[in-house]
Amino acid sequence: MTHIVQLYTPIKDIVLKFNIFAFNPQITAGINAAGYDAPTPIQKETIPAILAGKDVLGLAQTGTGKTAAFALPILQKLMKGKRGQVRALVLSPTRELAEQTHTAFKQLGGKTGLRMLSIYGGVSAKNQINQLRRGIDIVIACPGRLLDLKNQGEIDLSKVEVLVLDEADHMVDMGFLPDIKRIISLLPKERQTLLFSATMPKDIYNLATSMMDHPVRVEIDFEKPVDKIDHAIYPVDQTKKLEMLTHLLQKQNSDQVLIFTRTKRRATKLADQLKQAGFSTASLQGNLSQNKRDAAMRAFRQGRVKVLVATDIAARGIDVMEISHVINYDIPDTAEAYTHRTGRTGRMEQDGTAFSLVTQEDLGMVRSIEKLMGQKLERRTVEGYTVRLADPKSQAAVKNQGRMSQPNHKNHYRGKASQRY
Repeated sequence: MTHIVQLYTPIKDIVLKFNIFAFNPQITAGINAAGYDAPTPIQKETIPAILAGKDVLGLAQTGTGKTAAFALPILQKLMKGKRGQVRALVLSPTRELAEQTHTAFKQLGGKTGLRMLSIYGGVSAKNQINQLRRGIDIVIACPGRLLDLKNQGEIDLSKVEVLVLDEADHMVDMGFLPDIKRIISLLPKERQTLLFSATMPKDIYNLATSMMDHPVRVEIDFEKPVDKIDHAIYPVDQTKKLEMLTHLLQKQNSDQVLIFTRTKRRATKLADQLKQAGFSTASLQGNLSQNKRDAAMRAFRQGRVKVLVATDIAARGIDVMEISHVINYDIPDTAEAYTHRTGRTGRMEQDGTAFSLVTQEDLGMVRSIEKLMGQKLERRTVEGYTVRLADPKSQAAVKNQGRMSQPNHKNHYRGKASQRY
């Protein structure tokens, strides 16, 4: 393989409709049923390259339509050829995202007769094995359970024609890189590989160049948060966070609200506190069983729960169009994580709002976020709760810079990733 990443020439200033891609009528029926009209920028730039059989490295913000960007051309490719064997494999970092992607494939490919299956841990493998034995064309899987089934001889990966690494940076963040490399070693060398990511750290670049053949690289403002979102921060003392949050929730005329905390324990505790304050609330974090996580997501999607408190495990696995507000109860560990979190609102060209409750310790991270965005976050106040925070550029802030640096910021909530998510 030659590992040269080339930039794809963008299609600019042209209003396209999905019919320009000449999809199979059964796929077009799925597009119409989903209510899609014109492709988003990432779809407009990647679909032609994927249909042409090229490897693609797609970099774009969350909420920009990446799933359909690879699902539609995969469905088109699989309309021809033998059915009932795994020909397309999508790797996902979380159970929520795997199920979300599975749902998108079923919606877009519901008329094609192609069979799809999502595979992940936390539930019995029996049903997954039974479906595999009956014949499956497209598998959307988390790496751990996929390798388990492969080791048991329950899944054949020798016929895979298309591999997708979805949210690749998140999979690397979660420690899946060794599993990904193991899975790639089990696949045919002659295949099409698609990698989609919201950020481009060195590990992702190295992974892409090691497994892709002359990939077309498409970049859609991938380092910047979605521009349909109103961003603001509320300076607050740590002891007043809950009071300010309840005030903001009572004040906002919102649909669905997604609140992020840094640890599982804080997510559970905050959800309980908000319930006691009279809000319809649920939590979503790694300690919950899969059934409870599914129930929480169903209630949130259906509007029976208006406020969902989650850890970052949900940052890329929630696809609810009606999320009007994302609130960072705890500021994230990195500026990129801020992008992932806030990308849950303002999806598919809709307006959204992102608030962050910021303490003195958070100002270093705020500056990193502002640098990534290329603009300052608006400071807003609430009478009785807002505190004055020292300017990070002041002498006092410089003196304490070591305590505000990013690594120590993480240590404010010490623990392994398993404890945080």
